[in-house]
Amino acid sequence: MRLLITIAVSMLSAAPAAASIRDEAAGPGQLVRLPGGRHLNFRCSGHGTPTILLEGGYGATSLAWGGVRRHLDASYRVCAYDRAGAGFSDPGPLPRDGASIAYDLDRGLRTAKIRGPFVLVGHSAGALYMRLFYNRRPQDVVGMALIDPSIEHQDQRFAAMFGPGAGGIASIRDQAARCAAAAEQKELPSTDPKLARCVPKPRANQSEAAYAAQKASNLSAASWQAKVSELDTLFAATSEQIEAGPQSYGDLPLLVLTAGQTYESSSEEAQTAARNLWWGLHRELARRSTRGESRRIAEASHMMITEEPELVAQAVSEVARRAKEAK
Repeated sequence: MRLLITIAVSMLSAAPAAASIRDEAAGPGQLVRLPGGRHLNFRCSGHGTPTILLEGGYGATSLAWGGVRRHLDASYRVCAYDRAGAGFSDPGPLPRDGASIAYDLDRGLRTAKIRGPFVLVGHSAGALYMRLFYNRRPQDVVGMALIDPSIEHQDQRFAAMFGPGAGGIASIRDQAARCAAAAEQKELPSTDPKLARCVPKPRANQSEAAYAAQKASNLSAASWQAKVSELDTLFAATSEQIEAGPQSYGDLPLLVLTAGQTYESSSEEAQTAARNLWWGLHRELARRSTRGESRRIAEASHMMITEEPELVAQAVSEVARRAKEAK
């Protein structure tokens, strides 16, 4: 059996859920200046403690969290952001590995005076980045919710069970590299079927301003180069950085959600085997805390942050409540 894990690649075309979020898509939230002069775009709303930090998966921007934010910001300060080279954030130096991403987030929060205590929420590949941020500031983190998270070196875990190439991301990486090369040559948008996904057409009800902003990002070679670099380092340098850090989260409140429908495009036989392995990897991750819990959401897809935002928000609220009770 040959399997391919799609690390939130559909996030690239995920539609914001409401008119207010579509309008938000037309411009940045709070542009925060990092050392060296480049900027990160943060979108924060609400009041209350702990502060909820949201980190998306591959290809995601802060807008992917719009529905989750709306379900949380009545009770908490909630912040999502665009990684370097994504959305309205400036490109950063390569490589864009987990350590670089966690550094940017750390410096951005300090500059913007966004203070903890924090509950960290990471979806898919974003879970690895949040775990590296935790390693930078464990004293400021009071809980973590990891949503269908990627696991360090998960390509090796899948290949060990299903054979070479299983669990790999080569096709996703190749598509991003084609888009990057075409953007560098000013060949986007393109009628070439292999490049059509590089610059998607406007979505239904998407404002002209929001589409113009999205298109500008999709035409940027630097944006595509950042995506390629994230993929190149995900199961290499980023995974190695996770392994080099602490392997226990002590008694930190930790909730790991597993989407039951992640491998729905595979054959029935492959689905069962892959889902059992995926569930096992997430249970291993949850056991890194004495207060860790792994929970399978049978009908949810990998994209539950956009498809089931209320469910995700409830899980995050649960972690925040546990953190408060632990004081």
